[in-house]
Amino acid sequence: MNDRQMDMESAGMPTHPVVERIERAAATAGVLIAGIGPAQWKLPTPCADWDVTALVNHLVGGINLYVGRLTGTDPGRAHEDDWLGDDPVAAYRAAAAADLAAWRRPGALDRTVTIALGELPGEFAATVHLTELAVHGADIAVATGQEKLLDTELLTGLLAAIQGLGVDPYRVPGIFGPKAPVPEDAPVHLRLLAHLGRTVQA
Repeated sequence: MNDRQMDMESAGMPTHPVVERIERAAATAGVLIAGIGPAQWKLPTPCADWDVTALVNHLVGGINLYVGRLTGTDPGRAHEDDWLGDDPVAAYRAAAAADLAAWRRPGALDRTVTIALGELPGEFAATVHLTELAVHGADIAVATGQEKLLDTELLTGLLAAIQGLGVDPYRVPGIFGPKAPVPEDAPVHLRLLAHLGRTVQA
């Protein structure tokens, strides 16, 4: 148990490894979004249909939808509506803070969470959410030249977990594409993106 987990437990806040990993992925994504330059918001990303703005908006919208499902509240907008307003960095930070608070609520991982994949046990839904945060963080890093800021330890563990679980049933439009080619010695974030269907250049 690390110092943060001890502090949280002493404050009466539940801890769980997947929630800790969500926190790490969210923190990395926050740093990456804050590092997007003014001229980079319209750059293409490994997600072929989205530029940087659209990808960040999708990420923030998805986070807010998770918060709504975990807390039983209406997020008030659809996933692809405008979630960024005039300050994308602030919009992300607010969503990420609410997200972590929602996952840390007692019983959050014990409930059924309904997402695009269907009704999932809370812990599995949290793992899906972790994947979205980490993978979209990698998308942003590749698009904006911030790959050195990625949490390689987190991504290595996530890639191993995904390979172990298998994602072939989810290789459908709107979720994951066919596995793309990438050298075996490519950086872990590129191997992760390629495994989930992104075309990347090592």
